[in-house]
Amino acid sequence: MNKSDLINVIADHAKLSKRTAEQFVNLMVDAMIDAMRKEERVEIRGFGSFVVRHYGEYEGRNPRTGEKIRIGSKRLPFFKAGKDLLQRVNS
Repeated sequence: MNKSDLINVIADHAKLSKRTAEQFVNLMVDAMIDAMRKEERVEIRGFGSFVVRHYGEYEGRNPRTGEKIRIGSKRLPFFKAGKDLLQRVNS
């Protein structure tokens, strides 16, 4: 499922226009991104949680040349599935 599929499902189930459903999806995604930028945890009960993990600087290798390169520190989003989601996927 991609973003436009999600918009169509929300529009159909909530009997909304596709434009309104798109605004809702965009607002939700933007709010989640803003929270993660502020290093806040985003938790949706029954679905899962999103956190930002910090990775320090490390030495990597260019796969083409084998040359050692320095990889800078970074922050990456991480998703952990909730208990209800895991149960529903595995049933």
